[in-house]
Amino acid sequence: MDHYDPQQTNDYMQPEEDWDRDLLLDPAWEKQQRKTFTAWCNSHLRKAGTQIENIEEDFRDGLKLMLLLEVISGERLAKPERGKMRVHKISNVNKALDFIASKGVKLVSIGAEEIVDGNVKMTLGMIWTIILRFAIQDISVEETSAKEGLLLWCQRKTAPYKNVNIQNFHISWKDGLGFCALIHRHRPELIDYGKLRKDDPLTNLNTAFDVAEKYLDIPKMLDAEDIVGTARPDEKAIMTYVSSFYHAFSGAQKAETAANRICKVLAVNQENEQLMEDYEKLASDLLEWIRRTIPWLENRAPENTMQAMQQKLEDFRDYRRLHKPPKVQEKCQLEINFNTLQTKLRLSNRPAFMPSEGKMVSDINNAWGGLEQAEKGYEEWLLNEIRRLERLDHLAEKFRQKASIHESWTDGKEAMLQQKDYETATLSEIKALLKKHEAFESDLAAHQDRVEQIAAIAQELNELDYYDSPSVNARCQKICDQWDNLGALTQKRREALERTEKLLETIDQLYLEYAKRAAPFNNWMEGAMEDLQDTFIVHTIEEIQGLTTAHEQFKATLPDADKERQAILGIHNEVSKIVQTYHVNMAGTNPYTTITPLEINGKWEHVRQLVPRRDQALMEEHARQQQNERLRKQFGAQANVIGPWIQTKMEEIGRISIEMHGTLEDQLNHLRQYEKSIVNYKPKIDQLEGDHQLIQEALIFDNKHTNYTMEHIRVGWEQLLTTIARTINEVENQILTRDAKGISQEQMNEFRASFNHFDRDHSGTLGPEEFKACLISLGYDIGNDAQGEAEFARIMSIVDPNRLGVVTFQAFIDFMSRETADTDTADQVMASFKILAGDKNYITVDELRRELPPDQAEYCIARMAPYTGRDAVPGALDYMSFSTALYGESDL
Repeated sequence: MDHYDPQQTNDYMQPEEDWDRDLLLDPAWEKQQRKTFTAWCNSHLRKAGTQIENIEEDFRDGLKLMLLLEVISGERLAKPERGKMRVHKISNVNKALDFIASKGVKLVSIGAEEIVDGNVKMTLGMIWTIILRFAIQDISVEETSAKEGLLLWCQRKTAPYKNVNIQNFHISWKDGLGFCALIHRHRPELIDYGKLRKDDPLTNLNTAFDVAEKYLDIPKMLDAEDIVGTARPDEKAIMTYVSSFYHAFSGAQKAETAANRICKVLAVNQENEQLMEDYEKLASDLLEWIRRTIPWLENRAPENTMQAMQQKLEDFRDYRRLHKPPKVQEKCQLEINFNTLQTKLRLSNRPAFMPSEGKMVSDINNAWGGLEQAEKGYEEWLLNEIRRLERLDHLAEKFRQKASIHESWTDGKEAMLQQKDYETATLSEIKALLKKHEAFESDLAAHQDRVEQIAAIAQELNELDYYDSPSVNARCQKICDQWDNLGALTQKRREALERTEKLLETIDQLYLEYAKRAAPFNNWMEGAMEDLQDTFIVHTIEEIQGLTTAHEQFKATLPDADKERQAILGIHNEVSKIVQTYHVNMAGTNPYTTITPLEINGKWEHVRQLVPRRDQALMEEHARQQQNERLRKQFGAQANVIGPWIQTKMEEIGRISIEMHGTLEDQLNHLRQYEKSIVNYKPKIDQLEGDHQLIQEALIFDNKHTNYTMEHIRVGWEQLLTTIARTINEVENQILTRDAKGISQEQMNEFRASFNHFDRDHSGTLGPEEFKACLISLGYDIGNDAQGEAEFARIMSIVDPNRLGVVTFQAFIDFMSRETADTDTADQVMASFKILAGDKNYITVDELRRELPPDQAEYCIARMAPYTGRDAVPGALDYMSFSTALYGESDL
């Protein structure tokens, strides 16, 4: 009954298109539509004082149909014909249909003759088109319209209700709770929703229908028993009834909005009057505060003490920090309130607000400017007075600070210069003390400027008659006397340090020579001990032989090393003799090294003990590596046989799968014999696994005797088993295909020969171009034009549905066997076309899918794809184009 423009209603009819097509003439749906559409029409016709009883009979003369359109549109139609003849009735119905078309609705396949003849299907379709255009199409909720808008409105209104989940306009309404929820959301006093049960749909539906008819003036358009007893209620009937709820509640909402608008206007007026009163009071308070504050800021009476001036400054800061900010905020808020009030009055079409005299915003700004001017002058005066009083205190404090810093720096300096630490110091320590003393002398010279500054400040304080000048002068004199004493002590310490430095330089040279030779010798011994105790890890005999050779070379260096040890000890003995001869007070050990003769002798002895232990460890490892080499050779010998055997078998299986010797059964028997021989080879694989286990237990990681690893063998063995099983399965499937499709052995051989010819790389598959060439060789006419490309794309979708880019031999056979049945299928479909097309001489894709078996329908759709559009009807084929699609141009 979808007899209106599909494009016009596509947005709200597309999801249920398939269901509607299947149940188009469902008696239950027709009954629901009759009742609903009749009630809907009467809800409008009663406004004109009439109604209908039988929807397909009462509209036949077109009079009530035209009246219905005038009522729901509010417009006048052309004057109807009052005659009783058929031509008069057709004229009236055409006027109604023309009016519907003028509203942007395209009526498809609905003619006045069908309405006049009482065609139920056409009449219901026409009424549904009217309902869509005048009751549903203009519904809009959040940028969605028509069906989606109505559905979204229902979902929003019923969202808070338990057991209500509106997803469509059919089964979502079967339990009746959706209708009850809509009523309760807008008129909660009409239904006690808490007492409703989901398992009692008849009660729920009848409650909603009765309440809607009694209190909401919505006629009963549905029967509860029909809805409950139907697997899927009619969507059009449900949508028509639900749209009545939308229009009923939206009208009530508009009335409520108008009342709220009046209340809002009154509230705005009251708010404006309150803002006027607040402005007047706030302006008066702010002006009074300014008048009180300005005299305080203009007071310039000076104070005699720094404390008094600082208190005035603190009071001024309190004013800026505590008292003024709230007033700034009040002034800003006053301006905001004034602007807001003027805007609200202008929006309400009321006169602008005029404050009392002297309380304009400009008056307040002028007074505020005077306040800030007085504030600026007061602050400048305070700061100048404080600077004046601060000058003397600043000089005195500066003297005290510099004197304290200098005294802190000189504290302990005299004691430091008089100490005798150089008498027990080493040469490096003496040099360090000299460097430190030089740095002190530089620091002493730098402090000369501070002493001079202290004396200059004291002189300025005396000239300014500072009250505490005597204490300043005494402190300054003490600093100058101490400075002269530090200079004398500094010179005396420098001379002592230089004498001691010369005495220790001779001993230092001997210490340095000892350290230069002891350090590398000690490092050599430590490296030797580390090497002799190093835990070596080797994997081959060559590696252990290399370690043995290196060890022998190390033992050959031991005599020369012993001579170097004796020379180093001789230097140490010479130092001892010099210390005893000149009675030098040595404060410590050799500053250049911590290595003692005792350590050198101890490490030398340890090296001599480690050499034989290393000899024994190398011998044991050599024996172990010989055993590992035997395991490598044993594994390599077997792997070098098994690996090539697996590769050979893989190649032989590949050849068998593409050869054409004998029948498919012969190939299958041959492959099963190969499978048996492969399975019998398994013990050799197991034996190799055992040898591999021994190699792993010995921690052998490489094997130069073979390029095969156990992992390679395992993977190759698994691939071999998989390949033979898959190849056997492919031959079995070929046998099934041959027997099912009746393909002869000669045809099978021809298919295999063609496939093998174009399988250049012997991979067992064909690429798209190879497959195309193969089809052409078998007689397929696949050109390079658009039609040829479309045909080839269709074939590829059949043989390569997963889009892997390759065609297997099995897919090739399936396709060839299927193509042999194409002609019979085409003849059957052409016969069906003549029946389905009828007088109109064309057929659409939707009609094919609806009327033909699935396999024939899809075959026709695939064939007709390049030819759609030749006829004037979009998406359809006439008889000639359809014949061309199935049989080709040459058959026309």
